[in-house]
Amino acid sequence: MDKQYVVELIMKSIRKKLSGYRQESHHMPFHHRLLGRDRIALYSFIHSLNTNFGSSIFEPVATALAEQNAAIAVAKRSHKVSPQIGEKTQRCIQDIMDELSAGESLPNKMHEIDRIRKSVGASQHLNRIKHTKADIYLESKAGDRFLIDIKTAKPNKDGFKGLKRTLLEWTGAEMHTVPDVKIHSLIAIPYNPYYPKPYERWTMKGMLDLEEELKVGDAFWDFLAGESVYDQLLDAFEIAGKKLSTELDNYFSKF
Repeated sequence: MDKQYVVELIMKSIRKKLSGYRQESHHMPFHHRLLGRDRIALYSFIHSLNTNFGSSIFEPVATALAEQNAAIAVAKRSHKVSPQIGEKTQRCIQDIMDELSAGESLPNKMHEIDRIRKSVGASQHLNRIKHTKADIYLESKAGDRFLIDIKTAKPNKDGFKGLKRTLLEWTGAEMHTVPDVKIHSLIAIPYNPYYPKPYERWTMKGMLDLEEELKVGDAFWDFLAGESVYDQLLDAFEIAGKKLSTELDNYFSKF
């Protein structure tokens, strides 16, 4: 990992966020007198940053790491998945979702991909479907495609149902574009909020294939880079924070 490049990328992302940041105009006389306008402004900025930390910070850093990976041929952000999917494929995906929801089968992404691939055919009617964009799109030099949805929050059980459907629909849509494509769709969670305890994955059991459809913390970042980089990445964030410290203090002292 080129640590210096990542440090500069983080700093650039934060400065871009600062340049476009406009504090919401809340009249908070008690808070201002108790804590000071600068602290309230900083809190407001942190809240705003947390809201889109994925797109502002994690996505560009993830793409940069993948670009440095010798096994990756293409790495880009905000990938628009094909909007067309066949009726038979939609029915196949609905059957998979019904079976998982009813507990009639366990999630098995390789088996699900095989079922979806068999449903793809030129003779069926194609419907247009509105997908969410994949946060990260990768193509390996071996020909595999990866569609990754980065989640910074902790989805609940119902949320994972929606995510599972998205992963299957991405798979089906890509196959209608390239029938023999080697496709992988997965959820990435940049850090384990339960650390040092293991990530609580019980909400996903029965819906996600935990081996094929989920990467958490170091498993995600190391996968992107093709090497062990998690500790280096944390160091890069710390270095960027120290370099930006005076700049941030000066910015918020104006409030």
